[in-house]
Amino acid sequence: MRTLCCAVLGLTMLVPAVWAEEKKEDKKVPPVLNFKMKGLDGKEVDLSKFQGKVVMIVNVASECGNTPQYAPLQKLYAKYGKDGFVVIGVPANEFGKQEPGTDAEIAKFCEDNYKVRFPMLSKVVVKGKGICPLYKYLTSKDTNPKSGGDITWNFEKFLISRNGEIVARFKPDLSPDEAEVVKGIETELKK
Repeated sequence: MRTLCCAVLGLTMLVPAVWAEEKKEDKKVPPVLNFKMKGLDGKEVDLSKFQGKVVMIVNVASECGNTPQYAPLQKLYAKYGKDGFVVIGVPANEFGKQEPGTDAEIAKFCEDNYKVRFPMLSKVVVKGKGICPLYKYLTSKDTNPKSGGDITWNFEKFLISRNGEIVARFKPDLSPDEAEVVKGIETELKK
């Protein structure tokens, strides 16, 4: 046990630092946000910095029929970001080789075509051999019994509550601005 030194009325005494340990425990990172990844800029992104926010994690691709979903994702991020909502884009090339670009090319594409401002991670594997730890967690039936299972295509969306629970999974062809998705985001933001 650690101790703290307190001086009261000229007397010095050692007291247990129990409050410091309890406070540390209160900030325990939910497993879904306990990952460190690389951003498109090559810098480390510690997902724990999104603790307490409503998070939507989306595997993205630049050459997919669903690629226009970048626009509503950015609109949602712009609209609800001030309320604690964040979108995290995760480029992947497993489906039809529709994300062949380098991180720099992906960043340029997102900026030039959709003015993306939400966090974008470096390209990773989201299904099959070499799957990254984040997606292994998101898709595992052990850690996510309610909506686990392999990613089916680009732009599959996971909604994470403020307390770090995976509360919804939306199919790739369901646009982020559809009522079902927006209602899910708004419901979680009110909690």
